[in-house]
Amino acid sequence: MLKVENLYKNFGNIAAVAGISFEVKRGEVFGLLGPNGAGKSTTISIISTLLPPSRGQIFFEGESIFENSRNLRQKLGIVPQDIALYPTLTGYENLRFWGNLYGLKGAELKKRINEVAEIIGLKERLKDKVEKYSGGMKRRLNIGAALLHKPDLLIMDEPTVGIDPQSRSHILETVLKLNAQGMTIIYTTHYMEEAEELCSRICIMDEGKIIASGTKQELVELVKERTRINIKLDNISDNMPQVFKEITGVLDAAILDDTVTLFGENGDILLAEIISKVLEEKSKIQSIDIHKPDLEAVFLHLTGKALRD
Repeated sequence: MLKVENLYKNFGNIAAVAGISFEVKRGEVFGLLGPNGAGKSTTISIISTLLPPSRGQIFFEGESIFENSRNLRQKLGIVPQDIALYPTLTGYENLRFWGNLYGLKGAELKKRINEVAEIIGLKERLKDKVEKYSGGMKRRLNIGAALLHKPDLLIMDEPTVGIDPQSRSHILETVLKLNAQGMTIIYTTHYMEEAEELCSRICIMDEGKIIASGTKQELVELVKERTRINIKLDNISDNMPQVFKEITGVLDAAILDDTVTLFGENGDILLAEIISKVLEEKSKIQSIDIHKPDLEAVFLHLTGKALRD
């Protein structure tokens, strides 16, 4: 459906996007996963034809979007990272405004607003001004505005940033329902758990490049046999990762806030030696968590840093 080839975007001497390529298949939820500043939003802006690339090509349904943007724009819905609503208007008035921009009018627009309100769970609040909405409600209305014209491709750029757990859960459920109905979705996030729950395929971005891509299982295979052990300590010295790496079976170690994260071949076997090393360093263990390999492990393995760093 969408094919990105060798895409670059430079801002002066800064390479925000550095030669990325990927393909989005019809009917899937495709994830762009990476920390803030990885180049996800810049990539989305280029795909949306809001920003020209420095180099590269993007094809939508076989046609270059830079030579024929009309075909893409008619079938594209965009949920931007920033709220694109008018706070002094009601929810209904906001949807009517965006519906008019999509060319919807009269009874067709009214019907579609009611349908979208059901999807985003705000039917009872459409008469209220948006300035009275919670952050989560604004996010949901933001999604509703992008759905009015029934797009074939929906781009969602960090749609759950800074909202309450209930609204976040509602948004994730909405994404799954829309996809089940046949909508193709590009979903950018820096929340591992969202990508794991929603996405059929994932590209992991860092510093403008794609460092890994595939299904969740394919990505986890990159750290096959590795168990992640999080040890929360009351005192962590800078040399603590190196101390743990001296243990046979510990493959990697890094400090994340007040926690040391280790990767090893068998967490149960390693525990005794880990505890011994902590005592030698005159530190106290507050908690230990053992996790099977996941996307967090993949990202830390590939970059040496946590996703939100």
